[in-house]
Amino acid sequence: MLDDQRSHGLWERTAPAAPSTLPLRGSTSSDVVIVGGGYTGLSAALHLAERGVDVVLLEAAEIGFGGAGRNVGLINAGMWVMPDDFPKELGDHYGERALDLLGNGPYLVRELIEKHDIACELETNGTLHCAVGDKGLRELEERARQWQKRGAPVTLLDAAETERRIGTSAYSGALLDMRAGTLQPLAYARGLAHAAIKAGAKIHTGSAVIETSEADGKKIVKTAEGEVHADWIIVSTDAYSTGPWAQIRREQVHLPYFNLATKPLSANLRGSVLPNCEGCWDTKEVLSSFRMDKAGRLVFGSVGALRGTGIDIHTSWARRSLKRLFPQLGDVEFEAEWHGKIGMTDNALPRFHKFGRNVIGFSGYNGRGISPGTNFGKVLARHILGEITEEDLPLPLTTVMEPGFRTIKEAYYEAGAQIAHFTGERF
Repeated sequence: MLDDQRSHGLWERTAPAAPSTLPLRGSTSSDVVIVGGGYTGLSAALHLAERGVDVVLLEAAEIGFGGAGRNVGLINAGMWVMPDDFPKELGDHYGERALDLLGNGPYLVRELIEKHDIACELETNGTLHCAVGDKGLRELEERARQWQKRGAPVTLLDAAETERRIGTSAYSGALLDMRAGTLQPLAYARGLAHAAIKAGAKIHTGSAVIETSEADGKKIVKTAEGEVHADWIIVSTDAYSTGPWAQIRREQVHLPYFNLATKPLSANLRGSVLPNCEGCWDTKEVLSSFRMDKAGRLVFGSVGALRGTGIDIHTSWARRSLKRLFPQLGDVEFEAEWHGKIGMTDNALPRFHKFGRNVIGFSGYNGRGISPGTNFGKVLARHILGEITEEDLPLPLTTVMEPGFRTIKEAYYEAGAQIAHFTGERF
């Protein structure tokens, strides 16, 4: 994307084409202008347009350019935060409400894919959170207990069943979550865009917002070549925010993350490695993730950026790791590589912000964007439609606050990942 082979990698190569769009030129008006063409903005555009609301969506680059087109493709339920900690972090009024929305969020993703016939390689056989050692297993035991008391369809698997499902003896157990699954993330974003346009939304790519103002009660959103006058602005730029809402980016500590895709595995190997296509990640501090795509490519990722010395360090580590996890694969060849950035908030939970009268947005998905983004987009649409009040939202209103030592932390994460992977899996 934008002539960068390492920005979207396999996903750009295998996703159906994006809808034909053009930059915004000239002056136009709408009921709502949405800034950002990721899951949140596209979901909001779709849900508003389906209700007859006049919507214009502005995307600075291309549909799914940010995290929506670069992520692993795990449709996770909930967040990194333990379920019982939601009320502690958000208060009783919002805690369980947010947990219920996010825990059941993958069901809305499935519903939209089915309703709009989105070709995005959807798999609904769950995800496996894989325990590394006794410490990892204890963490998953507690996570399972907290979800199960709320009736969630999660099951703690022992080491033998984990090995049967994954094809490796590396883990002491795993938490199977049947709410979750996998998809082709860029294909899903493009599918939402097609559906939103069909419903009546107008989408303009190559249209970065450079300035906003207000006149005669209308919001004015300006790009290099045009402007939109609207009653509402939805800000859905998240970790890739620039321009008038660059403070959203500054609120988050960027964690780099990369993915590598093998060539399609043989039918024999596919029978022994993730035969049910669950999406996986482990309990290590510098975690790894892996899943299978529709063609049988194993997509393997971890913390780090594929630039400079990181390219060789991370790819060499990945080969060593896969050889340990799945020795049956032999020498692995990668046919695609890409990376992006995860925006981490200080409590690993999303934020709801108001940037002025009728200027609102959710952000801070902490690497869990597919389901939360889709659901929060619908929530924003319902709020603008008057179906829910601000007090009914799943998150409290918060002010944008920049964490201390943000730039130092970001440099540390990138360098630390290289150190961990340079030394990792050598013995």
